[in-house]
Amino acid sequence: MKYFYFLNLHRHIRFFSIAIIILLLSSCAGNKSTGKKNDTVDTIIKTARSYIGTPYKWGGTTRAGMDCSGLLYNSFLVAGITIPRTSRDQGKYGKKVSFYQLQPGDLVFFSAKKGSPKVTHVGMVTAVKDKHNVQFIHASSSLGVVENNIYSKYYRSIFVKARRPF
Repeated sequence: MKYFYFLNLHRHIRFFSIAIIILLLSSCAGNKSTGKKNDTVDTIIKTARSYIGTPYKWGGTTRAGMDCSGLLYNSFLVAGITIPRTSRDQGKYGKKVSFYQLQPGDLVFFSAKKGSPKVTHVGMVTAVKDKHNVQFIHASSSLGVVENNIYSKYYRSIFVKARRPF
């Protein structure tokens, strides 16, 4: 009688062990898509950062000179993603995201002057350090390709919108 009890117990343990393993493996498989997205975002950010110091050139797409939308166009292209070439068209790409929910890889759009809704400049979030320190990379007409904090008084005042391309 004890033999059958242990045999049944062994079957139950084996069943529950297999069920737990299947659950663990399926949860790991679910993370692969997030990992791929993170790898893509990391590639895009790394590529954009490789242009830091490149001078600004309107319409430029090379290390000799780069404009803001060209920087993002080239950086996404290296990751195998083709986005629109102009900041105005990039402003329609992806889905809307709140200023307070920015993540690395999000596109951020600015106007030429405070209060204007017209998009004239684009950058990409590279790091969220804390709730008042969100770094973004862009090609500044005066400084070339640089990273700045979007919470700075200047950039906060001309911010128009953000889009999540993924």
